Amino acid sequence: MPNYAAAISGDYYGINHDDMTAIPSNVSTVVDLLEAKKISWGAYQEDMPYTGFQGFDYRNQKTGANDYVRKHNPPVLYDSVAEQTSRLNQIKNLTLFYEDLKADALPQWMFITPNMTSDGHDTTVTVAGTWSKNFLDPLLNDKKFMKNTLVILTFDENHTYTQQNRIVGILLGDAVPKKLVGTTDSNFYNHYSEIATVQANWGLDTLGRWDVGANVFDFVAKKTGDDVRHWSGKTPLSQMYWNVSYAGKLNTKNTSVPWPIPATKLKHNGREVADVVKKTWAALEKDSAYTTALEVPDGLHPEPEFTRAQKTKW
Repeated sequence: MPNYAAAISGDYYGINHDDMTAIPSNVSTVVDLLEAKKISWGAYQEDMPYTGFQGFDYRNQKTGANDYVRKHNPPVLYDSVAEQTSRLNQIKNLTLFYEDLKADALPQWMFITPNMTSDGHDTTVTVAGTWSKNFLDPLLNDKKFMKNTLVILTFDENHTYTQQNRIVGILLGDAVPKKLVGTTDSNFYNHYSEIATVQANWGLDTLGRWDVGANVFDFVAKKTGDDVRHWSGKTPLSQMYWNVSYAGKLNTKNTSVPWPIPATKLKHNGREVADVVKKTWAALEKDSAYTTALEVPDGLHPEPEFTRAQKTKW
């Protein structure tokens, strides 16, 4: 769950579990940024029982196996989305993706999650690969889908926690320059890069969290003028793992760290923090630990997070 939560808000708030979680409504997400610029958005979840479902899971009615799980549905984890009916209506079963595709009514930004079988979580990477191919192959040749479209196909985390948490990320679609097809990119990216790339593409504001300093995907950055940087932290990249959560309000072992405060004055690559974030958090700016740095902490190197705990008690 932590990686799913991080992918739309710029932090995971110490989450180290898959329990029922609702993140407070004063925590903004990419949804706020998209709506501020009138960019349509939606989430499609395989086997979610109905639009706007907020339950913990929905099991296969014949076998009892996991199908849909809340922890893999980023928007519904946030009360800033779940407490607004208009936003809940944008979180749909994957079958409605095909209806929206047929009607040429797909949103501009989408988050699509397979079920627990299709995504390989309860099966194998072979199953996940087969599902992905069957899902994407027709779309890559569908003119209603391919409209200067970028598809990011990735996992949330690796399988073996004793190894670095490095995962494959594949960029597909007609937005990818033909000369780059079949190539690799060795720059440092993480789930926050997904947010940063969306911000760069549509000229959105930022959330004032780890999204601010994240690298934009290189071929997009070349068009938007963003600076793609290399890791230069005091801890070498080779020693960063990101498969142990740092302390946080949603951590079951160490909740000494309060809700992290966005750095509302951050500016990077010409982008500023969104007004909705400033309105909520500006008075507490001095207690923020976020920066414009590319480097982000992990549970083994959590210094910024613990510094934050020492500064703010509330």
